[in-house]
Amino acid sequence: MNVQKKISEEINFHPGRPATSELVPSRYALKIGDIDVMIVSDGVLPLPTQMLGHNANPADRASWMAHQFLPSEVLDWSLNAVVVRSGDQIVLLDAGLGLDPDLNLPRAGQLTKRLEAADIDLTTVTDLVLTHLHMDHIGGLLVPGIKEKLRPDLRIHVAAAEAKFWEAPDFTQTRMPDGFPDALRATAKRFLAEYRSHLRLFDEKQEVAPGVVARRTGGHTPGHSVIRIASNGDALTFAGDAVFAVGFDHPEWHNGFEHDPEEAARVRIRLLRELSASGELLVATHLPFPSLGRVAVEGDKFRWAPMFWDY
Repeated sequence: MNVQKKISEEINFHPGRPATSELVPSRYALKIGDIDVMIVSDGVLPLPTQMLGHNANPADRASWMAHQFLPSEVLDWSLNAVVVRSGDQIVLLDAGLGLDPDLNLPRAGQLTKRLEAADIDLTTVTDLVLTHLHMDHIGGLLVPGIKEKLRPDLRIHVAAAEAKFWEAPDFTQTRMPDGFPDALRATAKRFLAEYRSHLRLFDEKQEVAPGVVARRTGGHTPGHSVIRIASNGDALTFAGDAVFAVGFDHPEWHNGFEHDPEEAARVRIRLLRELSASGELLVATHLPFPSLGRVAVEGDKFRWAPMFWDY
């Protein structure tokens, strides 16, 4: 039997009927011990390449882009979310961009329709974990009609430091394109107003379902968190925005969306060292879909080893 189909049937994440316009797979299912995991693409974000390392020498950045056969000016960043079934809980990790906030991001905001195509009903989601409150992680909750589809007892887990930060966010160390800071502020403010009664705040660490633990790292934002999924000796970490594609070769480069870039670099290096030592799987929001792979240390850099697709 087709292995991908078999996994989907076992965990009851049915493939559904793909849209006729969708020629590229947008979801990938696997097992972590007894826990069912599906990575779902919310689409891509076209962003200036200097966002990948605004503190780097432009020539070094251009050289890295050329070495990776990537465009020199604008790069499509993948945007990934994760669905987890652990015991009787279904947990969504991040919620995608949602509506395009007048920033010309038409190829993102696909999560809702792709969950539907996979026969994942929003009414069955018991918990939502947010790595942080940037709009490409929470905007999907603000699409008209979505809140009405969610359970009234939905638990939304986020670090207390993250909710506090967005009461008066500091953008002095970021290097974002025009329009993004205002859109981020407005989206976070609206999200906190609409979903405050659903929030389950934690300080440093919280087990949100059996084997599913959120841990605050800070750096990217003060309350940025990663989520580790572990069962029967297997483990996977969803790193949110702690790791970007350039971060393996140049973990010291600052991403334009990092509110504390020096701390973000320390967090990135520490996390990559942890993962290289354990050999556990890594998934991150902006690594190329399906974003699954492992990390190894190579001198003062890291090496990304993408997982072979199992299909």
